[in-house]
Amino acid sequence: AIAITDHDTVEGALHALTVPTRLVIIPGIEVSTRQGHLLVLGVTTPIPRGMEVTETIRRARQLGGLVILPHPYHIWRHGVARRMRSPLSEVDAIEVFNSRYIVGSANRKAARIARRLKKPCVGGSDAHNARFVGYGRTLVDAAPDTASILDAIRAGRTVATGRMTPLRTYTRQSLSNTWKKFTRGMQPR
Repeated sequence: AIAITDHDTVEGALHALTVPTRLVIIPGIEVSTRQGHLLVLGVTTPIPRGMEVTETIRRARQLGGLVILPHPYHIWRHGVARRMRSPLSEVDAIEVFNSRYIVGSANRKAARIARRLKKPCVGGSDAHNARFVGYGRTLVDAAPDTASILDAIRAGRTVATGRMTPLRTYTRQSLSNTWKKFTRGMQPR
């Protein structure tokens, strides 16, 4: 199975659902809240960006979505846990392996928090291109369909695992993103 969670849109997930494949496609979205990112799996309706975390979680629940706290402690990745503590207990699962954490300390901290809060653990590639899909994985004890997989995640029948994104790739992507932000700031308004 693969979860498609583009930033603030479900269009990629909706497209993936139309492609003939033996893979189970789990639709979702990575929502940019005021405090940082949240992953919502199992939804095909967009969730507006820019809302408070708690409002985003409420909206995700209305849509039947499973809410995951991704990259909660990464310094540059919009981790919600760095900004506020209260929503940690409201999510369904916590990403404890993110393949783009090149050092690993943020993954370890996320795992400690997940254990303390008794939250299911998931892994993610945070892939921004197809080449790195599968670097972070969540092994799930479930039948191969979306509903069963989401139920298994909620129940904690998961193991987060994977391998790190190569440092060279991470560095190149980080520099590219920084350059894009810099040049956007230079454009006349």
